[in-house]
Amino acid sequence: MATWNDFAQGAPRIADTFVRRHTATGNLCMLGTLRSDGFPRISPMEPRFFENELWIVGMPNTTKFADLERDPRFCLHTATVDTGVSDGDAKLFGRVRDVPDPQLHQRFAEDLFATTGFDLRGRRFDRFYAADIVSASSVGMNEGHLDIHVWKEGQPERVVRKH
Repeated sequence: MATWNDFAQGAPRIADTFVRRHTATGNLCMLGTLRSDGFPRISPMEPRFFENELWIVGMPNTTKFADLERDPRFCLHTATVDTGVSDGDAKLFGRVRDVPDPQLHQRFAEDLFATTGFDLRGRRFDRFYAADIVSASSVGMNEGHLDIHVWKEGQPERVVRKH
C-alpha cells in the first residue's frame, strides 16, 4: 500500500485533482466504510495532510471509526458540487493504518491549532489513522471530453477518454 507521498508521485494528476477539490470544499470529503452488517456507510469528514501523509482522523467514538477499526478498508471521495464535474473530482481507495505515536499526535494537534484554531493540544488520540492507498481515480473535462484517470498500486497512472 502507498502512503500519500508514494501515491502522489505515482499518480500526480489524480493527486492534484484530489488536493484541488479537497481544498475548494474546505477539506470536506465523503468517507465510505463498511458497517457491521456489511452495508456501506457514507460519512462527511475532513481528512488532513500532515508530514507527507493523509490522515483520516476526527471525533472519537463515532460509527465511522468503529467501522474502520473492524474493517480498515475505505473509499474517500472529494465532495462534488458540480454535476458537470468542470473542476473534476477524485476517489481514493485503501486501508487505514493506526499510528499510536503520542509525539506525532501532539505535533499534529499543534499544526491543527496553528492552521485552524481548533485546539486538541494535550489530548489523547485513541485511534490515529493514516491512509494507505491501493487505487484511485479522478474525472475531469478536457476539450469537451471526459478524461478518467486511473491508478492502481504498482502500475502507472493511465487515462481513459470518453467521447
